[in-house]
Amino acid sequence: MGTPEFPDLGKHCAVSDCKLIDFLPFTCDCCDQVYCLDHRSYNKHQCTKADKQDVTVVICPLCAKGVRLVPDQDPNITWENHVNTECDPSNYEKVTKKKKCPVPGCRVILVFSNTIKCRDCTVEHCLKHRFGPDHKCPGPTKVESSFSFMNLLNGSKKQESKPKSSATSWSTSFLNAASNVRASAEAGVSKLSSWQTARGGVGQSHSSGQVEQCPQCGAKFSSVTTLVDHVQKVHERSRNRSGAKVTIDVCPKCSRGFRDPVALVEHVERDHGGSSRS
Repeated sequence: MGTPEFPDLGKHCAVSDCKLIDFLPFTCDCCDQVYCLDHRSYNKHQCTKADKQDVTVVICPLCAKGVRLVPDQDPNITWENHVNTECDPSNYEKVTKKKKCPVPGCRVILVFSNTIKCRDCTVEHCLKHRFGPDHKCPGPTKVESSFSFMNLLNGSKKQESKPKSSATSWSTSFLNAASNVRASAEAGVSKLSSWQTARGGVGQSHSSGQVEQCPQCGAKFSSVTTLVDHVQKVHERSRNRSGAKVTIDVCPKCSRGFRDPVALVEHVERDHGGSSRS
């Protein structure tokens, strides 16, 4: 067997009736014997360990799981090991119960290839009942109106439907803001007059013989008090009707009237040097 250059070349077939020298022999993966081309299969050489590579799986009737039978082992022992270790009867219903189309009378089992979810009711149906009229789709779910943005949007629509009420509320807020400005101006003038009295003791609002003129209509008055009453009665009423309000602030030194409190402060700092003394 073999040649001087390759002494191990070729082997005899393990079958007793064959014993053929094969230079490309086959080794059985079960019994590890060498065979020729004609006896390489399990049936040809009657392999005693042919079931070593076999994969036999038995479905457990309790848990519906597959149990593989171990070669060269009694199937009863394999079954007993499965029951004592990994058998779970609660898994049987999960495996055997298959999802079907929810349409009454339809028995189609839903799998990956024939399942479509409805965009409106978000329920899975078969291909036959994928359209809304086929499965009596109730339609899309309504959006809850408890969302703050939706309440704000509904409120804005109600305000648009009632322009008169919105205009009234706007004018009321504007008048409130104007009254606040006037109150702050009066507080500033009162602080200025008290500061003048503390410094010089002179707190008179007008001098004798001086004529005061209304900055709105040009009417002349003998005292500042009369001028203020005139402005409040005549001009402020007309301004209230039109949605605006004008106030007159008087300089405690020279009795000059100003509509802007800032202009009054600038006048005192510029003409009186920031002091009530002459």
